[in-house]
Amino acid sequence: MSKKLLVLALLCSTTIFAQDYFLKKFEPFNKEIPSPEEFLEYGIGERHTRHDLIVAYLEKLAEVSDRATIYQYGKTHEGRKLVILTVSTPENVSNLDALKQQHLAFTDPTKNVTNYDEVPIFINLAYNVHGNEPSSSEAALLSAYTFVASENPEILNYLKKAVIFIDPTINPDGRDRHTQWANSYQGNPLVADPQDAEHNEYWPMGRTNHYWFDLNRDWLLAINPESQGKLNWYHRWYPNVVTDFHEMGSQSTYFFEPMKPNGSLDPIMPKENYEDLNNLFGSYFAKALDSIGSLYFTKEAFDGTYPGYGSSYPDLQGGLGLLFEQASSRGHKQTTAFGEITFPFTIRNQFTSSITTVKAAVENKAMMRKYQQDFFKSALSRATKSKIKGYSFSDDFDQNRVKAFIDKLLLHRIEVYKSGNGTYVVPTKQPQYRMVQTMFETYDKYRDSVYYDASAWSVANFYNMKYKEVSNMALGERIENTTNIVSVPDFKKSDYAYILDWDDYNTPAALYQLQTAGLVVSSSAKQFSSQTTMGEKRFNYGSLMVPVSLQKKSSEEVYQALKKVQDKFQIPIYSINTGLNLKGIDLGSRSISAVSKPKIAMLIGHGVSSYEAGEVWHLLDTRVGMPITKIPMRNFSGADLSGYNTLVMVSGKYDLDEKERNKIKDWVDIGNTLITIGTASKWAIDKKLVDEKLIEAKKDSTKTIVRKPYVDADENIGKESLGGAIFRVDLDVTHPLGFGYHDATIPVYKNNTVWLAPSKNEYATVAKYTQDPQIDGFITDKNLNEFLKPSASLIVSKIGSGRVVLFADNPNFRGSWYGTNRLFLNALFLGDKINVPD
Repeated sequence: MSKKLLVLALLCSTTIFAQDYFLKKFEPFNKEIPSPEEFLEYGIGERHTRHDLIVAYLEKLAEVSDRATIYQYGKTHEGRKLVILTVSTPENVSNLDALKQQHLAFTDPTKNVTNYDEVPIFINLAYNVHGNEPSSSEAALLSAYTFVASENPEILNYLKKAVIFIDPTINPDGRDRHTQWANSYQGNPLVADPQDAEHNEYWPMGRTNHYWFDLNRDWLLAINPESQGKLNWYHRWYPNVVTDFHEMGSQSTYFFEPMKPNGSLDPIMPKENYEDLNNLFGSYFAKALDSIGSLYFTKEAFDGTYPGYGSSYPDLQGGLGLLFEQASSRGHKQTTAFGEITFPFTIRNQFTSSITTVKAAVENKAMMRKYQQDFFKSALSRATKSKIKGYSFSDDFDQNRVKAFIDKLLLHRIEVYKSGNGTYVVPTKQPQYRMVQTMFETYDKYRDSVYYDASAWSVANFYNMKYKEVSNMALGERIENTTNIVSVPDFKKSDYAYILDWDDYNTPAALYQLQTAGLVVSSSAKQFSSQTTMGEKRFNYGSLMVPVSLQKKSSEEVYQALKKVQDKFQIPIYSINTGLNLKGIDLGSRSISAVSKPKIAMLIGHGVSSYEAGEVWHLLDTRVGMPITKIPMRNFSGADLSGYNTLVMVSGKYDLDEKERNKIKDWVDIGNTLITIGTASKWAIDKKLVDEKLIEAKKDSTKTIVRKPYVDADENIGKESLGGAIFRVDLDVTHPLGFGYHDATIPVYKNNTVWLAPSKNEYATVAKYTQDPQIDGFITDKNLNEFLKPSASLIVSKIGSGRVVLFADNPNFRGSWYGTNRLFLNALFLGDKINVPD
């Protein structure tokens, strides 16, 4: 056995919890400062530490030491604190505001400061974005103690030359979910068997946050409070170096950057970042890990193409994002091919990389500051050379969706200007030029064909925002916030009826609130024009009508209920005094019928995609205010479906027997709506729940097999998957599922290989991919031409008096697809309006 393997085996198999295992190198320590072991009353690695104890320890350090202060930058969905401990010398801490201003001068491209080596470097040590990758938060405690309490000359030198921001737990909700599991199943003695319950969490596991979102994909989209709070903090400080600590499979070793080469043909981040800086810092990590006998690898995996990771977003802000991946003990001790890997061992590698990050940053701080300065200056020079001088966008029918998009731009500190007539302009010549590119640019050519994650992220398309490139523009008023973006006129009291515009993103939420208040609301299956108290108005498919005389409430109560929803959701409401319309159907038409209040259930649990289930839950909770019953798969056989009119099945592997499948089919048959997404749609077809087909590969027995090198197998097979790309579909806007849309062509997001054949019923294919479907992202020619182009994105299939709405694509992807959320909400609210002709 080699010396390295012998050392690794010894470290993995030895259970050492003594403080010396981690900290001896940095002695002596100030005895007045409690160590993590003294504070917690157990050694680091002996148990998984709850988030409240992590926060309490950092608060204690800030209380007893003049080297540290603590700042709360937000709260999670479950109310847990999001904190950052700032550590430096007492002098630096007391002078932090002045240092911050000196630091920010390097991010201002209009300034030419040159004191690169005089200002302490700003470092953000960030940990535990995936809750069940717990070693890094334990390492955060050791790092905090070391920087606050160590009197070692090496540490004192770092503190003098750096300001260190320690974010101990980016995902506290997920961490505590996993912590409870691991501690609950911890054995005494420890059980290393990989089959033990301790090493096998139950669905949805601790990786994700409260709504089961992967927060390491949320830096760009910023749907969750954890990301929103961190971004607001980030753009106040612009750290030079940011860490992103993770764990991977137990049979692996340790990974640090450089990553696998970027998949983009022309990455918008500087080559100096992903080559020179990564290689420089990588040499430090190699030396440090060599010194403790840890094995590692680089360059083979984890490309940084997607800009929304904790290790890639800083690269677009003039900093250096650094990814680390530690083989996980998945509990306290687990058997691997190299022996037993222990929790303390995983923690020590993360702790070693934490200290080494600071060392590398401090020893290269002048270069890092010059790099950040050049980064922001190059943003302006690159924009000047570009033919594209900006992007204009607008939507005449949906102000709230425009507002949500502008909110996203402002969160990333992108400059937005009003340009008249409801149009907004984003100039390219601004410090955040690369983020402007990220929001608007689309690509169809790539250096590589295999991605760790998505290959498309043009956020303007997520919002179905109609935008165009502009070569010159007149900038109007700069938008500082979105307080006054939405402007809806007050409406007058009517004793006859009110019309609510279904085009607005917030109208479904308003509808549900009105239904909850006891009002009967109808939806129009046809367009019409009415004489409102504000003049003539044309109303689109799906427009809502509230007839006053048919309510159980007085006209004043109806008016006040409508006023309340307008104040809350800022949607257009119009007063009507006659049922006779100027054009189209009248208000008493049979094409205007009452909307049933949705009563929704969703299957969750083993086999179901927790990501997609969480996206549905989040949408209804946070934007619609609608409860959804989440039925665990283990309870489904005994569940009573009679109280629901809609059942949602997101992507997953549904292990339902014939009796359970018939239970769903019989429930749909009596008039209810089943909504399937992604692989759940494939399941419904495969199990013959619906009479629809998939587009499948044609079998060719005459095809010649071409021999290929075995080493290329993973890459060749991987490129046939669809990691995530954006495509055009043609939408039937006259179909209830298409109500609220004006343009028949909309973008959709596809990250699966579910190919739905268009329905045999000529009225049931709601959305089909166009003949020129590719907007953004990688897809092979075979997948594009043989599968995507001939297939449908959305179809409806009849079962008795009910229907199944089959989505090939996920309309709620990562909580950010405002442009296709409406398709899903239409299925919830208007499903029973769909009468598929025979």
